[in-house]
Amino acid sequence: MEASMERAVQKRQVLYLCVFLGMSWASAEPLRYFVVEETERGSFLTNLASDLGLGAGELSARGSRIVSDQSIQFLLLNLLTGDLLLNEKLDREELCGPTEPCVLPFQLLLEKPFQIFRAELWVRDINDHSPVFLDTEIPLKILESTTPGAAFLLESAQDSDVGNNSLSNYTISPNAYFHINVRDSGEGNIYPELVLDQVLDREEIPELSLTLTALDGGSPPRSGTALVRILVVDINDNAPEFVQSLYKVQMPEDSPIGSRVVAVSARDLDTGSNGEIFYAFFYATERIIKTFQINSTSGNLHLKAELNYEAIQTYTLTIQAKDGGGLSGKCTVVVEVTDINDNPPELLMSSFTSPIAENSPETVVAVFRIRDKDSGNNGKMVCSIQDDLPFVLKPSVENFYTLMTEKPLDRERNTEYNITITVTDLGTPKLKTEHSITMLVSDVNDNAPAFTQTSYTLFVQENNSPALHIGSVSATDRDSGTNAQVTYSLLPPQDPHLPLVSLVSINTDNGHLFALRSLDYEALQAFEFRVGATDRGSPALSSEALVRVVVVDDNDNSPFVLYPLQNGSAPCTELVPRAAEAGYLVTKVVAVDGDSGQNAWLSFQLLKATEPGLFSVWAHNGEVRTARRLSERDAAKHRLVVLVKDNGEPPLSATVTLHVLLVDGFSQPYLPLPEAAPDQAQADLLTIYLVIALASVSSLFLFSVLLRNRAALGGRCSVPEGHFLGHLVDVSGTGSLSQSYQYEVCLTGGSGTTSEFKFLKPMIPNLLPQSTRKEVEENPSFRNNVGF
Repeated sequence: MEASMERAVQKRQVLYLCVFLGMSWASAEPLRYFVVEETERGSFLTNLASDLGLGAGELSARGSRIVSDQSIQFLLLNLLTGDLLLNEKLDREELCGPTEPCVLPFQLLLEKPFQIFRAELWVRDINDHSPVFLDTEIPLKILESTTPGAAFLLESAQDSDVGNNSLSNYTISPNAYFHINVRDSGEGNIYPELVLDQVLDREEIPELSLTLTALDGGSPPRSGTALVRILVVDINDNAPEFVQSLYKVQMPEDSPIGSRVVAVSARDLDTGSNGEIFYAFFYATERIIKTFQINSTSGNLHLKAELNYEAIQTYTLTIQAKDGGGLSGKCTVVVEVTDINDNPPELLMSSFTSPIAENSPETVVAVFRIRDKDSGNNGKMVCSIQDDLPFVLKPSVENFYTLMTEKPLDRERNTEYNITITVTDLGTPKLKTEHSITMLVSDVNDNAPAFTQTSYTLFVQENNSPALHIGSVSATDRDSGTNAQVTYSLLPPQDPHLPLVSLVSINTDNGHLFALRSLDYEALQAFEFRVGATDRGSPALSSEALVRVVVVDDNDNSPFVLYPLQNGSAPCTELVPRAAEAGYLVTKVVAVDGDSGQNAWLSFQLLKATEPGLFSVWAHNGEVRTARRLSERDAAKHRLVVLVKDNGEPPLSATVTLHVLLVDGFSQPYLPLPEAAPDQAQADLLTIYLVIALASVSSLFLFSVLLRNRAALGGRCSVPEGHFLGHLVDVSGTGSLSQSYQYEVCLTGGSGTTSEFKFLKPMIPNLLPQSTRKEVEENPSFRNNVGF
């Protein structure tokens, strides 16, 4: 076994590395290795790592592999040791035929980083084939009149070996008439000529049998033999002669079967059978016989099989013209096959990476090589991909290309790319090959969850059951996999001094919101909190949304009568002069409802009266007035029961009892206030202060009515003591304190028929927080829920 590395020069060659578009490539000079054919599989050729100056284990770490165009993998690379071994027993004749030298190119491909080294394996011939004659017997007719020195072309032997092992000499068995002259065709082939040494005498020797031996130049040499049977014929002194000794013709490789290649022509000056000419191939090879046929009488040469430029570019034929007397002449026909563009380009994929992570910079997706078996422009190629893709092709040596990302990819815009690599040659017509690959884009957590709304407003009914589903929030993440899995949470308040909302809980998987306890509209009309959505990427990304919950009122509060007071130690008696006309304002029932909306809309109705028809109650404002003019016949004492009802569903109600005393002596329905100046416009103004106490636990409104100058009307009324403006009142009896709110109302009008209560303004104590003061001033429920 002969295995060695040989350099073009004796000095050590320096391997120049060039950087081409971000990739490293080997120098233009390939490494050369030699091996003798038939060498056993597994034979050591060289240590490739040492030849390339690479460290131990670097070939394995860099993802190295051998790439070649051969259909067999004739080399094996040990990535751990760097040894290059023979993977197959090689047959030089099968690999290269008559071509010498027999060179098998291959490349060493390193992927991390990308680098290519070119190399060649030269397969050396051994003498494993003997020369062979196609015919074991060669008949030859020679005129007895042939003069000494005449030469007769004999069939050539064929030897598959090359170089020194190929056919090198011919010999003829010893005889007195002939010797062998070895001729060189000028194309590297030799052929034997039988040369006549003395005149033949047919009457003495009509036939000779000689052994022709073909020898190769191997050591030891191999040989093959054929029997030359020489028939001495009578005189035919004119042999056929061709008009041309050499015919050259060009045939396109796509010429149809049956096409005429050339017409050869020979002439013979003899007459009769000696002048009749017949054309035939002269010892043609099997390949020529399969490809061409000749008309024996016309000399027309036709195609018998298809031509293939990529397999054989030139055919050399010897055509013999033989007359009836056995004489012959020969000519040579050289058929040059011209190339047509009948081979589409080929694409050989070396590596392909998928998926590619999004947001990655320039990344190698694929490495491939292109080739075209045609020649000239037919073999020149152009490689391209679609224009609308974020990829770029970068060419390299040996028709290698890399497909790279041109910019970072975005998986949320495109999850995959269908890339078509088109290779087009420059022939006419142009041929192309398309190779499609699908490259997937893997996800990176670059998108935070996004809520469907930046803020949510939810409505529920008060007095709900605990754990009631009150609504949902929803967020989506454009990423995929765990990067898109969203969990929900309640966020702490932005004000660190405020406690975390304890009214609701959230399902971390689906964003469903639940009430933790029953809500009371009268205690809390609305509240808001922040919800967070976090993905499960690394690092995790999140976003937030604001949720506002508006509590919807339920009719769960009955009307509450503020005036007249019903729990005093003595009932309040309203004094009415007997001179009062119809429509005289006796009093006004004042009531409130802790609910809101139509649940707090109050209506008044007179249920019972001591004397029906004497008094009436206005349904919309609770004013109690005389229904007719009073008289002396009317009883002095009257008891009225008034029903106060809200507009809820179902409606809730309360009753109030009024005591009215008819008295004599009033000439005016109102007396001037003694402390007021006579010139004041408020001489007939009665101011009533209502102190509204909102209990923090029971949400009960407690109103205390303080009447100033009540004695001027002669009324008797018991007012609870101890509750004054601005005081904190325990209205529930449980020790919980409530905040007092003050409202100012007045009774206006100059006559009994037109007097009415009028709401002036709320008198908010200074101890209220600013936010609460503003809510009280702006909330219409504090104004509308009082039945004035």
